[in-house]
Amino acid sequence: MRNHQDLQRLLLSIDGRGYPAYRELKGEYDFGEYTLSVDHVQADPFAPPSKVRVIMGRREAGIPAELLDSKAKVIAVSDFLTRAFWKECRRFSRDVGGTGSSGVIVIDRCGQEMLERTSVLIKEHHLEARFEVGLPAAGRRVLGRAADQIFRQMIPQIVDRALLYSNIDQGALKRQIALMLDQEYVRAELVRRNLVAFVANGAILPRESGVSDRPLQGGIPFQSPQSLEVALELPSGQRIEGMGIEKGVTLIVGGGYHGKSTLLNALERGVYNHIPGDGREMVITSNDAVKIRAEDGRSIERVNISPFINNLPGNKDTHHFTTENASGSTSQAANVIEALEAGTSLLLIDEDTSATNFMIRDQRMQRLIAREKEPITPFIDKVRPLYDELGTSTILIVGGSGDYFDVADRVIMLDEYVPRDVTEEAKRIAASDAHTRERQPEGFGERTARIPLASSFPASGRDDRLRAKGLYTILYGHEGIDLSCLEQLVDANQTNCIAVMLDFLRRRVLDERLSISQAAESLYLHIAQHGLDSISPYTGHPGNMTLPRKQEFCAALNRYRGLRVK
Repeated sequence: MRNHQDLQRLLLSIDGRGYPAYRELKGEYDFGEYTLSVDHVQADPFAPPSKVRVIMGRREAGIPAELLDSKAKVIAVSDFLTRAFWKECRRFSRDVGGTGSSGVIVIDRCGQEMLERTSVLIKEHHLEARFEVGLPAAGRRVLGRAADQIFRQMIPQIVDRALLYSNIDQGALKRQIALMLDQEYVRAELVRRNLVAFVANGAILPRESGVSDRPLQGGIPFQSPQSLEVALELPSGQRIEGMGIEKGVTLIVGGGYHGKSTLLNALERGVYNHIPGDGREMVITSNDAVKIRAEDGRSIERVNISPFINNLPGNKDTHHFTTENASGSTSQAANVIEALEAGTSLLLIDEDTSATNFMIRDQRMQRLIAREKEPITPFIDKVRPLYDELGTSTILIVGGSGDYFDVADRVIMLDEYVPRDVTEEAKRIAASDAHTRERQPEGFGERTARIPLASSFPASGRDDRLRAKGLYTILYGHEGIDLSCLEQLVDANQTNCIAVMLDFLRRRVLDERLSISQAAESLYLHIAQHGLDSISPYTGHPGNMTLPRKQEFCAALNRYRGLRVK
């Protein structure tokens, strides 16, 4: 193996040559405490930066073994080191000058959530930091001396300050690990206590702005209604109280701008663990909760939406419903069925982003239009069978239809961001109303497993790659997969990971025997056994992947217009 002095000689020897001379850098270099690996060299200074790894033994890093003895701890430490590395990169990035991406040093940027990533990978005997470097150039000529400054001065300082346990903020790291363990404990308590969500007293739910996920300074702290309050003794020794939402059907009501959507948004993100200082650290929701909305124009491939929609004009089959351009109601019906297929136990729905005719059909409309002339069985008639028969709970924001009082287990009213339990009052109102809508008595209806076919992914010449483009788009060749309605995606590298997972699915998993849910389970089992980076077709540096949930992965597959199933 070459060493850092060999790297210096090489960089000085190519100084002033054409940019392709940088290709000679590819390989590994011994830096004493760590090994530097140049895995991919960019084609020119305007191309995406070169991919580089630092490989360091766990003994050299010095992180105590007791901080890495569980998967939850490893994720928390990896997240902490990634944030520290990113902060140090910002201190040095672009100090060398040059054209294009010259001097850029960048690692995966973390948001408010602690997620499983490949940016800092911690293995049994070593850890790897995977990042990108913009190799400096003047025009298209190598700036070898500037590159030497990056590799032999800047990167060693970043590594020293961000990866060595003796130099990082050890107290902050331990607090983050403790928080992760507390959050995982609360998730387990949800199951033990028959809850689907918990919101701690004192939580700050509002965000800084519509484009910022940081907590609003001066935001009103959350305070649970006494009737819904539960207490938890955490592994860290803290005792916390907060609102526990039991399984079943829960309504969130209140006037406009009183905090209904803010609470639901916090519950949406509660499927993830959050960093200290986020304000929603102890907003914990069932891991598999799915936000459901109308999604006009999406494609649907052979989904059994008959529990909600039947008797369409022209005798269109709703047991194997297929369309390239779904309406609001058919898309929302398909979204519910697909979420059930992906294994959700909790649906999160906001009336504002739902199709009205999918959600409710009031008593007057029932009197005007005969039941046999209306193909839609609204969600209000299925929300109880969803829980009673399938065990799937619902948390629903309602601002315009009190008919849902009849089917709710509890009703929470937001009054200037302060929640009140108004269940009894809502039930009295429902019981006193002489004009009630007709309830449709049938159960939820049948569900049909779907098996994805290998023909869904035909080779399209040389350009059959799956690649992400931002947070909400995946390209398969030139065809886009629109994920803009998947509101629980929080990181562009989750989208990048979904693209890699879809590619692995088509190459290694699809066998025309496994259902969509089974194929996803097989893929996630492989990741659990072999690591997230094992699904990447690229060796050495899959450093920009963040593991999505099974629910978002299945949702992306379902939105691929080329999907074919039996």
